[in-house]
Amino acid sequence: MYISDLINEFLEYVEIERGRSRHTIDNYALYLARFLELTSEDLPEGKELAPKDITPELLRRYRLRLNRFKDNQNKEHLSALTQTYHLIALRGFLKYLARRGVESLDPSLVELPRAVKKQVTFLHYDEVQRLLESIPTDTETGLRDRAIIELLFSGGLRVSELIGLNRDSINLGRREFMVRGKGSKDRPIFIDKTTAEHIGEYLEARTDSLPALFLNNSKNQRVPDTSGDYRRLTPRSVERIIEKYTKLAGITKHVTPHTLRHSFATDLLMNGADLRSVQSMLGHANISTTQIYTHITDPHLREIHDKFHSETN
Repeated sequence: MYISDLINEFLEYVEIERGRSRHTIDNYALYLARFLELTSEDLPEGKELAPKDITPELLRRYRLRLNRFKDNQNKEHLSALTQTYHLIALRGFLKYLARRGVESLDPSLVELPRAVKKQVTFLHYDEVQRLLESIPTDTETGLRDRAIIELLFSGGLRVSELIGLNRDSINLGRREFMVRGKGSKDRPIFIDKTTAEHIGEYLEARTDSLPALFLNNSKNQRVPDTSGDYRRLTPRSVERIIEKYTKLAGITKHVTPHTLRHSFATDLLMNGADLRSVQSMLGHANISTTQIYTHITDPHLREIHDKFHSETN
């Protein structure tokens, strides 16, 4: 069997048996296609890579080429994190081959590089207020933008979760609702009273009957469809909205939808929330992911600094 056929079967296995999202499947397909592309140089012309051809030496050369590879769009090298994702996809594929009894490289030989933790960027509460104050609310678009930013900060949603919301997804009276996050896991979202009121004001200003909670108001609309996604915002649209008001508010930090999610977590911890509760509200499978916030929110560290650090004259 050709390796391309085995990759297709692996992608089907990951989707059906492992329950991964369509986004994850598409990424795995891209990473494994790139693996075939970068290893094709080692094969005679017209020959396709076979599972038994994946050797430690081929893996070494692949990793070297992956490190030197430049993306066609932005002409930049792949980040260390993106390279790790490629290797995770390859290792998963090799595990699948081993499970099928197909002779290939031992998956344990695919070592992942030590992860470099990203620096957490977040906004303090007063910066979030400045961001919101920069939004004029005399139009439907302004009401929408304020509601989006408040919901990201108040609920700690991922941008994919935000754009997937429908009007009937959210209970403004109870100020809580469920979202399906990574790994198809459901978790509760809680919002404050002001956020609920402002989402309500935005919905009252709308005259349409479309199901999406937040709509794209651009004049360049696609042809109407019946899927429920007509005029639904994209992640990039939300990024542009936040970039726009970040500049208007005079905030020099690089602010993204995920920055507001970081700000949500940081605000909770700074005000005394326990780590396990924040983990649940963020939908993190592992508490080690939530622990990235502890070094910037631990009040004990400030107490130690104030008590023992000498002041300059």
